[in-house]
Amino acid sequence: MANIVWHTKFQILLDLTKDDLDHPELPDLWETIYRTDRYYGHRGVPVHQRDLQCGGVCRDAGVEAWMHLRLRANGRREAVHERREDEARHTVPMSDEHKAYQERILRAAEEGGFHSDSEVRTRAGRSWIQTDTLVEGADGRRIGWEVQLSSVGSEGLRGVRARAAKAEKNGITPAWHTDRADYAQRHDTHWTRSNSLPAYVIAKTGDLRVISGFRKLDFWRCDVHAIHPCPHGVRRCGKAHATPTPKDVLFDDLVRQTAAGTIVPIQFRTATKLHRFWVTSADQERYNDLLSDTTTLPPARDDNTVPARASRNRPTCRPDLAATALAQPTPTLPAGQGAAPPQLLPAQLTAPAIEADSEPADRPTTPPQADHPQQLPTEGRSGLPEKLIELQQAADNEHRKLQQLHGNEECKQQRFRWFEAACEVQAAVTQYARTNRLNRYEIEKELRCVVRGTGN
Repeated sequence: MANIVWHTKFQILLDLTKDDLDHPELPDLWETIYRTDRYYGHRGVPVHQRDLQCGGVCRDAGVEAWMHLRLRANGRREAVHERREDEARHTVPMSDEHKAYQERILRAAEEGGFHSDSEVRTRAGRSWIQTDTLVEGADGRRIGWEVQLSSVGSEGLRGVRARAAKAEKNGITPAWHTDRADYAQRHDTHWTRSNSLPAYVIAKTGDLRVISGFRKLDFWRCDVHAIHPCPHGVRRCGKAHATPTPKDVLFDDLVRQTAAGTIVPIQFRTATKLHRFWVTSADQERYNDLLSDTTTLPPARDDNTVPARASRNRPTCRPDLAATALAQPTPTLPAGQGAAPPQLLPAQLTAPAIEADSEPADRPTTPPQADHPQQLPTEGRSGLPEKLIELQQAADNEHRKLQQLHGNEECKQQRFRWFEAACEVQAAVTQYARTNRLNRYEIEKELRCVVRGTGN
């Protein structure tokens, strides 16, 4: 096929890539020439009598190569040579780098125990699929490697998606490899990319690194502790998300693991685009499980008890705040409960409060409250109520059970039980911090250290 056609009667060159065939002074030129060629075809007129010749490579070489026109279903115009040898004249000879990649794929597949072959033609209905290198993998898996190292621009590489879809339809997993950044940024198939290297380097047995096309999926929950922004554009939605991050892999390992099925292609959809890249089979299973699960976390509770001047990064010792805290009255609890222990300071100073146990007895303390007999929940050696510790242990146990499950339905039910237990812990921590005028964040942090530091 060619894009430039020479009309022997009109004595003009026709550029099929342009709507007006590069002749704006001749309206409806394409319709006229195409209908005439179709009329000749229906009447059985030979191609060499239809007034159309190749006006590109063949004409430059001084060869009269006759052609006929064809209109694809997608509207693309094509000019087809009458003889195969004329068509082959347009084929760019295989470069040394391309041959080196083919040899490397064959060698890597053989080292992994897989059969492979180059320039394989596979029957696909009435036509054929030409594959640069075909690797026969495990469980009937077939990986079709296509190496694209040509010098044409990214707009000149056409039909990639059609060729990849045709291969997939016939049981071949397409794997396209390149050394060009503009090719690797396309999303019409699963591209991988290495640095541009000479043939003798590619053919060596040393490490050849794939720098684009392989990803690792980071799974995270969209809550206040997440480091990634919510993909839905909201502040925090409470759902689980996956974020792909670039990861290098060796080319030989990629060839062998795609054949073994431990590295698989994936389609990752964002709000605006569909991305195609390679991931491990474990990441693919977790991603499919994520897409099939609609469970969300309970909505976060607002906690307005923390003063506006509080900060998570504040110093651990602030004498001025300690003096202010001592001057504040102790909150009154419902009748029937004892007085709050004097070693716990109000507001944000949980760490200095622990140090206060070793200070001299003559230091000013909170005024005695004998007139109001009070009693807080029983506290352990950590200074936290045993009830909070039991609730945190129960939530952690539910989380461990979730990690041991694999079925979607079982995971969904167990995840809901874990969320309920975690929600109960959060509510208890909030109530305890509000009642004792303590920093909720510090209480929650200390609780997790106490429970998880003991191996519970």
